[in-house]
Order: sequence, then structure tokens, then C-alpha cells
Amino acid sequence: MITHIKGRLTEKTPTYVVIDCNGIGYKLNISLQTYSNIKEENCSLFTHLSVKEDSHTLYGFSDEDERTLFRNLISVSGVGPSTAQVVLSTFTPKETCQYIISADVAALQSVKGIGGKTAQRIIIDLKDKLGKGITTTDIPLYQNNDLRSEALSALVALGFSKKVAEQKVDNILRESSEDISVEALVKSALSGM
Repeated sequence: MITHIKGRLTEKTPTYVVIDCNGIGYKLNISLQTYSNIKEENCSLFTHLSVKEDSHTLYGFSDEDERTLFRNLISVSGVGPSTAQVVLSTFTPKETCQYIISADVAALQSVKGIGGKTAQRIIIDLKDKLGKGITTTDIPLYQNNDLRSEALSALVALGFSKKVAEQKVDNILRESSEDISVEALVKSALSGM
């Protein structure tokens, strides 16, 4: 029904924005990714209108990929718009797709509101849909989930929060071009903390 909104930004918070479009203020719920991408007073956001018995809610996205992923997520039984927003606020669309394609249940479970069964359902429902046309070389970060999980276990055992540890390990794996051992990965992560 409403595919995008372009206008003057009148209010911006990490969870929603208000855009004045010809004298009408539209409130759009947004993710942290979209929040950080909005730089100018005049902005244009892709939208999704969620219609329920008791409410009509607009969701705003800085790009088409984020909206497409949002729509894919809410197509999964048990995942509503609010949960999809939390996923998009926790990970970038590319990271979310990588977690789904590589069947990383633990990463999806780390999102508030997603349990084990829901994470598995997301992977089962979306893995083939998101994986079309993507080769394994497009997802080098998660080719060795054992390496990643062992390093995370070690860092958590050392007292670091899982979320901080995941970010450090993922950044190191993303930047590392050659094979890296668990010990080297943990040492690199520790030096960066």
C-alpha cells in the first residue's frame, strides 16, 4: 500500500522516526541499522505497513535489502514485526543472511526474543530462499563454525560477554585472509579488547 516515504525528518530516535510529508507526519519504526544510515534532514525510506486488528504500523528501512529481509523474517511462523526489527537492529542484513545460510542457530538465538525452536524455524524456512545464487565462497566468515564457536567458548570462559566476544571474533575472521588457529583467534580477540 505505502511503498516509500520521502520528506523532512522532524524527529529521530533509535527506534522510530517522524517524517513530515506535505504537512502530514508519519511515524515509522526503524532498526538501529536504518537509524545510523539516516544522515540528512530530507530523507527517503522504504516502508512496510503492518495491519493488525488493533493497529496499523509503518516500518521504515534505509534500503531495499533490509526491507526484503524484514518481509522474509515476518513470513516465518512465530516471528512478528517487532522480533524482525530486533534482528535487524542486532545484525546487518548481510550478517543475518550469513547466519541463516550457514545454519548458525547460536547466533540467531543471541537475539532477544528468539529461542532455539524459532531460530531453527527461521533457518529451515529461509535458508534456501536466501541462499539462491550464493556460493560458499560468498560466505567465508562462517565456513568454519567450529573454529568460531571454540574461540567464543574460550572468551566467554575468560569472563567476556558473549555479544562483545562475537563481534571481536567475527571482525577478526572477516579480516583474516589465511587459515587461523583457535589460539591465534583468541589471542587476536584478547588484544583487541
